[in-house]
Amino acid sequence: MTMAVSTHYIIRGGVEGRARLRVLARVMRETTRALFDRLGVGKGLTCLDAGCGGGDVTLELARRVGRGGHVVGVDLDETKLELARREAAELGLHNVEFRAGDVSGGDARPACDVVYARFLLTHLVDPARAVAAFYDSLRPGGLLIVEDIDARGCFSYPESEAFARFVGLYRAAVRGRGGDPDIGPRLPAMLAGGGFESVGLNVVQPAGTRGEVKTLAPLTLENIAAAVVQDGLAGREEVSALVEELYAFADDPRTVLGIPRVFQVWGRRPCA
Repeated sequence: MTMAVSTHYIIRGGVEGRARLRVLARVMRETTRALFDRLGVGKGLTCLDAGCGGGDVTLELARRVGRGGHVVGVDLDETKLELARREAAELGLHNVEFRAGDVSGGDARPACDVVYARFLLTHLVDPARAVAAFYDSLRPGGLLIVEDIDARGCFSYPESEAFARFVGLYRAAVRGRGGDPDIGPRLPAMLAGGGFESVGLNVVQPAGTRGEVKTLAPLTLENIAAAVVQDGLAGREEVSALVEELYAFADDPRTVLGIPRVFQVWGRRPCA
C-alpha cells in the first residue's frame, strides 16, 4: 500500500499529535467498544485498522481477536507508528503489527475479516476510493466498520463564541484541503454505492460538563493551528486567544460542550 494524501491532513502529527489522539481515544473508548460488541468483533479474526494513528483502536482489536487472530494498523505517520509498536511490545501483544502505507491504494488483497476506519474518510479528497480499497481488502462476507464525524452537530451551553469560531475554523480548514468535515450522513450511501450489503447506522455524541470531552476542543485547535494560519483562516494571535478562552470554558463545570456527532456505519462484502 502507498499513500499520497498527507498534504490534506490538517491535524499535527508526531509526538504532540499522538498526545491528542490518546485523549480522543479515551473519550471514544466506550462507544467504540460497544460498537465492536454489537457487531461481534472477537476471537480469531483478521483485522485492518486503516489510518490507525497511534494505534489505540488497533490495540483494542488485538486484545479482542486474541492469539488466534491478527491485526494490522496502517498510517502515514511513522513517528506515531513507532510509538504504537513500543506500546504493543510493552503490553505483550504479539498478534499486531504497524505499517506505514496507503489506506486508499488499489493493491489490497482480500485477506481481512474486518476493516475499521475512524476519523479518516473526513480528511480524504476521494473517500469513495478508500471505501473501494476497503472492499478489496475484505474476504467475501467480511465487515467494514467506519466511524466519522458531522461537525455541524457540535454544541456548547451557554453558547460560546470562541467555540463557534473554533468549529468554523476547523470546518473551513478541512474543506480547504479537500476533505469533508460533515461526512457522517454521507457514509451509508457511500458504503451501499461501494457494493456493501446490510448497511447499518448508529449515531453517538460524546458531551459533558467536565473532563477530557471538553478539553478536546482547545487541544484540537492547538493541533490544527499551523494549518489554520498557513491557509490564511486566522492569525496566530487570534488562535492563541481562542485556545485560552476554550480552556477556560472547559474548566467551568457549569458549561456543557458536545464534540461532533459520530456516525457509526457498517456493511458487509457480499459472500458471492
